[in-house]
Amino acid sequence: MRSYDIQTVLFDLDGTLIDHFRVIYRCYRFALEQMGLAPASFERVKATVGGGIRVTFSRLVPPEYVDEGVRLWREYYEQIWSEEIEILHGAGQLIEQLRRDGRQLAIFTNKEGESARKIADHLGWTPKMDLVVGRLDTEWTKPSRELTVHVLETLGADPATTIMVGDSPFDVDAGKAAGLRTYVVATGSHSAAQLAETPADGVFNDLPSLGRALFGDGEAARVFA
Repeated sequence: MRSYDIQTVLFDLDGTLIDHFRVIYRCYRFALEQMGLAPASFERVKATVGGGIRVTFSRLVPPEYVDEGVRLWREYYEQIWSEEIEILHGAGQLIEQLRRDGRQLAIFTNKEGESARKIADHLGWTPKMDLVVGRLDTEWTKPSRELTVHVLETLGADPATTIMVGDSPFDVDAGKAAGLRTYVVATGSHSAAQLAETPADGVFNDLPSLGRALFGDGEAARVFA
């Protein structure tokens, strides 16, 4: 796909555009402590995220603790969500240039939609996004085909000129479910080797390398030259 064929870019949020994992981990640690359960390591929690809070808790605790864990997680998150948000290398520059190039942009995440929009506002990205969609905005979560189709229809985007950019197999599956070309960066919870085992159309170390490769004939690539 040539850069001028790409009209719409759907970005995952955590692990793709931002590193919010220190806050996310603190919330899991808090919930486990409050429930009197053994703590989970940073590495273990990081390896389980991507499908939403409930999915992660289902991998960390017995089923009877999941509901309470989710409640406690959300309670603590509301107190600390704006702390320790790191914009990943190249994210701001790529968003700025793609917007200047006239491309349609969206954040498409399994983070709860309200939280994703608060972060986009906090970082000044809301005016640059045509849509921010997250979990609880609909009845679906990534990687369901219904959610990806809903995002495309809301944007009025053509799958043939839309790409998905993420950092996990969930993102690959979400894009592929609707026939999108899908690219991943190894800046989240999965290594480049792990991502290479997915059907992604391309695996990159970071957003600058993705920008150079996908937008090599446009201004977005020159930002990272």
